[in-house]
Amino acid sequence: MNGCLKLKKERSAELIKRFSFILALILTNNFLNPDMKHIKDIIMKSTMIFILLTIISFSAGSQAVTQEAGSSVKWYTIQEAEKLAKQAPRPIFIDTYTDWCGWCKKMDRDTFTNTIISDILNNKFYPVKFDAEGKESVTFLGQTFINDGKSGNAHQLAVALLQGQLSYPTVVIMTQKEGKFQVMPVPGYKPPKDMEILLSYFADKAYETVGWEEYQKSFKGKIQ
Repeated sequence: MNGCLKLKKERSAELIKRFSFILALILTNNFLNPDMKHIKDIIMKSTMIFILLTIISFSAGSQAVTQEAGSSVKWYTIQEAEKLAKQAPRPIFIDTYTDWCGWCKKMDRDTFTNTIISDILNNKFYPVKFDAEGKESVTFLGQTFINDGKSGNAHQLAVALLQGQLSYPTVVIMTQKEGKFQVMPVPGYKPPKDMEILLSYFADKAYETVGWEEYQKSFKGKIQ
């Protein structure tokens, strides 16, 4: 996003420079005829030129933002992820969050916008965002979960996925073995570098043969 802001500032400066130059030309051409009609023409021409340049600059800026947003994670509902995982098995990645969680928002900004992280999630997992305090009923793995208020504001599915340890953010990795899902909740904020290690551990199926501590020590990622 910093790159986009810098780009917008540069466009704004260029816009002002162009407008000033064109206005100077108009004033020079009309300097010998300083009557009211010519002054009105100058104002009209200047206004139209400024509006046109603004539209062009805004369109270019919007395109840059869209391109950056295009590299983000493609999130599924948990029902969609379940269906896809049965058709073409991959681990399911669930980001459990709440609306009031500051660290959840920080992970959205810092981690899930990283292109390396989004590429791993989009190509190696079925990523899901789940509101741990949502009010809608959710059917998952043949069972319907609701928010009945028995665990404070937490949804029944959040309680099940987090195995009763309700802290946010917590990411949940679900892998399949012999047709059954195994659940691995990992609590806490994860910066991009730490998230890359975690995702790679499951994406590469290293968890089947290598311990977590050993994998961390030998891992060489793309994020520095």
